[in-house]
Amino acid sequence: MGRPAGWMKQLTGRDAMRSPGAPSLRREVERQFWIQIASGITSERAAEAVGVSQAVGSRWFRHRGGMPLFMSKPVSDRYLSFAEREEIALLRAQDLGVREIARRIGRSPSTVSRELTRNAATRGGKLEYRASVAQWKSELLARRPKPAKLAMNPRLREYVQERLEGSIHDARGREVSGPRQTPFIGRNKPHRGDRKWVNGWSPEQIANRLRLDFPDDSSMRISHEAIYQALYIQGRGALKRELVSYLRTGRALRTPRARSQAKAWAHVSEEVMISCRPPEIEDRAVPGHWEGDLIIGLDRSAIGTLVERASRFTMLVHLPREVGYGQIPRTKNGPPLAGYGAVTMANALKKAVTKLPIHLWQSLTWDRGKELSDHARFTVESGVQVFFADPHSPWQRGTNENTNGLLRQYFPKGTDLSRWSDQEIQAVALTLNNRPRKTLGWKTPAEALNEYLESAT
Repeated sequence: MGRPAGWMKQLTGRDAMRSPGAPSLRREVERQFWIQIASGITSERAAEAVGVSQAVGSRWFRHRGGMPLFMSKPVSDRYLSFAEREEIALLRAQDLGVREIARRIGRSPSTVSRELTRNAATRGGKLEYRASVAQWKSELLARRPKPAKLAMNPRLREYVQERLEGSIHDARGREVSGPRQTPFIGRNKPHRGDRKWVNGWSPEQIANRLRLDFPDDSSMRISHEAIYQALYIQGRGALKRELVSYLRTGRALRTPRARSQAKAWAHVSEEVMISCRPPEIEDRAVPGHWEGDLIIGLDRSAIGTLVERASRFTMLVHLPREVGYGQIPRTKNGPPLAGYGAVTMANALKKAVTKLPIHLWQSLTWDRGKELSDHARFTVESGVQVFFADPHSPWQRGTNENTNGLLRQYFPKGTDLSRWSDQEIQAVALTLNNRPRKTLGWKTPAEALNEYLESAT
């Protein structure tokens, strides 16, 4: 025999609700999670900070597209908190009355009475107050889902979608197909490859163009942020998820501004900043101070570049791939097999240092790349002091950046650099060192360095 119809409403004053399963504090915990994300840390660290698993934190971040649906403001004090509900449950278990419970928690008796009735568990056909179930019911009924404007206005949705993914045409109006794009799989950092040719308007362009195309139609209005939410947040249901690949960046997730500004440079400390570099390095009067970087090719191939600041003498560092690359499946936090891991890079630089007299190796200025995160060991074993440039400041290593541009004549972008042997790249370095330079009075770097060596003896 089942229970009579309407028994739940008679008991609690509410219609029957689905079973909560395993009630949780998801709303409050997730609010704290997004507060942590706003500080600039990763989803894994944010999940650890609020006491949930890394998988849960990653799922929350991915499901929201990097954009929380609710802001991280605390819930108003006019609503019962979970701590208050726990206190109500404990006092109720002590058979205290409604007025006494209300007096102890500082709430009105009507609030406590309504809470004990409407948010109580009903398993067994009787009211049983449990804080976790009460919190779950409160959060479920507190939701006020607002339908997306794009989902309610087909004409507006068609306009936005056409500007995002519409085909391109030539001057005669004929459609130009362009390259074929690989299917969208939802990854945040798509690999280099052909992208479909589309209109590719940005959400901001679309939002502002609506005012010009429909000046008298107020229904054809939408903010660019609403378009981003329709693209990035799963479950909004207004725009196809794959449309994010037609944006300029092609990202499947938004990155909070604080996170992009708070990159972790754990290997860079204050004592190795370029601001601590001795002033005699700046004037280029004495050789022995170098600038270094990597040039990157396809399939994680790379060549190390070293340029002496005074003579512009160039050295290239061969970085062959480690044994097992392309054969051993890549694992998170596994050994770097591409050829420019921290240990491999430090060893390769130490080997390069031994090719020149010791007094020609006094300092090395590098960018913020993590390939030199083992710089402390390199300094101890080689005696070369390492300094790191400021973030996004390539002009602080202008000589090296210019040389990398010259090297692209021989090693173009988008090519596999691992196919070149050490003998071949040294031939390129020899060519550059025997090319006259205007800044050296049309001497070659090799001649400038040789003059210094002869004068030092």
